[in-house]
Order: sequence, then C-alpha cells, then structure tokens
Amino acid sequence: MLIDGAHTGLKLFLRNKRPVDRDTTGSLLLVHGATFPSLSLFDVDVGGFSFMDALAEAGIDAWALDVRGYGGSTRPAPMNEEPSNSTPLARAVDAADDVASALAHIRSLRSPSRVGLLGMSWGGSIAGIHASRHHDLDALILVAPLWLSSIPLRFDGGAPITSHRVVDAATYRTAWVGSAPEAQRDGLLPEGWFQRWVEVTEATDPDAPAGYLRAPSGAVADVREHWTAGRPLYDPAAITTPTLVIRGSWDVDVRRDMALDLVDRLTSARDRAYLEVAGGTHMMLMEPVRKTAFGQIVSYLDTMFSD
Repeated sequence: MLIDGAHTGLKLFLRNKRPVDRDTTGSLLLVHGATFPSLSLFDVDVGGFSFMDALAEAGIDAWALDVRGYGGSTRPAPMNEEPSNSTPLARAVDAADDVASALAHIRSLRSPSRVGLLGMSWGGSIAGIHASRHHDLDALILVAPLWLSSIPLRFDGGAPITSHRVVDAATYRTAWVGSAPEAQRDGLLPEGWFQRWVEVTEATDPDAPAGYLRAPSGAVADVREHWTAGRPLYDPAAITTPTLVIRGSWDVDVRRDMALDLVDRLTSARDRAYLEVAGGTHMMLMEPVRKTAFGQIVSYLDTMFSD
C-alpha cells in the first residue's frame, strides 16, 4: 500500500503480513539498508518462507517500509536521469521522517498494544535516529547496524558521490559471500537462493535499465561524513527503548568492535542486549543461519511485547 509521507507528493510504500488465525502480540516496522529495498531484504520466499512470514507465524503484525527513493516509494526526479554530481539523495535524517510517517499510519490503522522498530545496516541508522528522537517504542532491533568505524568500510570505495547509483544485483554475489571464510563461500547460499533473490530484487525497480536497480547515494554520504568520520548520526545514550543489537559472526561490514561500541553507549536503554549469529554475514537474514536470527529476534520481541 502507499501512504502519505511528510511532505506534499511523497508517497511511501508499506508491505504488511500478519497472523490470519491468531491475535497479534504487537506491530513491527522493518527498515531496509543502503542499496536494496524492503521486499528484497525481508520478504524473499527462499527455503519455503521469508522473514516476514516467520514474524507473522510468530504472531507479529509485520510491516516493511521503503523509504524515499527506494522500491515502491516516490523516487526524487534526479533518479530518472543519469547519476550526477548533485546532492546525494535520501539521507538517513530525512528517511527517519519516513519512519515516523509509517509508524503513525500503523498506529492509526491497527491501534497495536505494542510497537517495535527494526533497522538493518543503514536502516539501523534510520531506526537509531528515530529512537533517539522519540520514546514511543516498546522494542528496537538493530540488525548489523552501521556505526562508527576507525577504518574505511567497503561500502564506500572512495569514488565521488553522485546523486544515486545504478546497481547490478546479479554481480552482488561476490561481495555477499566474500566475507565468509574462503572454504565456506561456495556453500554459503543453497542452490537457487541467490537467483531467486536477484529475480525479486530486480523486479522492485521496473523503470531501471534491464538487469539493474537504482538506489540513492545518501547512505554513502552518511558513511563518509559520519560513520567513518567520527561523527555519529545519533546519540545512543538518548535511546530509552529496550534494544537488541544482532549481527553475523562473518560480517565484515559491521564488525564486532563496532557493534559492541554501540551497545556500550546505549546507557539509557531500559534493556540492551548483543547477540552474534555464528556463520552469518551482513546478509544473514537471507542465509541458512537466518532461522537462528529469526528465533532470537522473535524471542526478544516476545519478551518486550509482554512486559
């Protein structure tokens, strides 16, 4: 469905899955990362089910948001042209307004007794900004969230930052499996999983050149100007919401030292927890270890939604 954003002409795409034969324990909004939209990360049906399927099966009213410039949401006009050296589009501070709009819609439609927010990677930046501004959540889940790094991150190769990027999803496999130990790379993704992910991902942007999708470059600017420049986008100490930080043990994009530093700074959160999923990369929600990640996330939500 499309909902109104914070300013005239901005439409935001929301995808929903919820239990069909039981009451819900609460609503959870999912926010994607820097390159791929919500459908690509949270609702690809590999192995018989998706993350959103697992959440709905567990009694959670699951919503996935495409922030401005991604997936089914409004794309700024420059994204219809070749990438230019103009202002990078869709910064996290602006996308946080999209999260506020989506949460307001969910509350208006469902009147849930409990509300949670989950952000993955750059989506963790967006979720962190929202949670530091608003104390209206019952649970915050940060999956491989970007945070301060003293060394460059592979996401930002150092090239000039354009308005947006044109991405070939089919070539992403090398980067995806590249953080796993060499002996584990060939078997990281079961047969057919990557191909199914590419198929779903490419379909999220039918107006892009064949075989590609467009993504705003605001996230690249956020990394360069904030996460690798010692200038955090938000203050974790301002977050009071119970927070789970979870990452895969093979994730080289959000290292253990980054995640633990973030957890240490969540000094005002009513609860804080750190979990590491063995054998998972930055994309663990789309890997066989996802069952472990799903279980840990659902368990944390069950606890926080029942308090």
